[in-house]
Amino acid sequence: MAQQMNKLLSMLGIARRAGRLSMGHDMAAKSISSGKARLLLFAKDISERAKKDMLFLVEKQNVQLPVIYLTQTIDEIHFALGYKAGIITVNDDNFAEKIKSLSTESN
Repeated sequence: MAQQMNKLLSMLGIARRAGRLSMGHDMAAKSISSGKARLLLFAKDISERAKKDMLFLVEKQNVQLPVIYLTQTIDEIHFALGYKAGIITVNDDNFAEKIKSLSTESN
């Protein structure tokens, strides 16, 4: 299971280097509003309010956006990606599919 999580974080790192992630509340919100987001990720320790805000935005934009609740904390994501964020959107279909498949394999 830990290996799958490492693969997931590695894939997020590759997506980040490819410029296909929006990290943090404001950047993720912008990505959702502009229709670029393909997948929404929440860190394990993100606040309920932040989750609610983002899910409300998704609903308001009337988009079908898959949501994954990660088992990693904000600090673990920070360590892996070099950016401290609890909310991330993946803005690429291929990366989104791969990350979804890695997250379901680990459950």
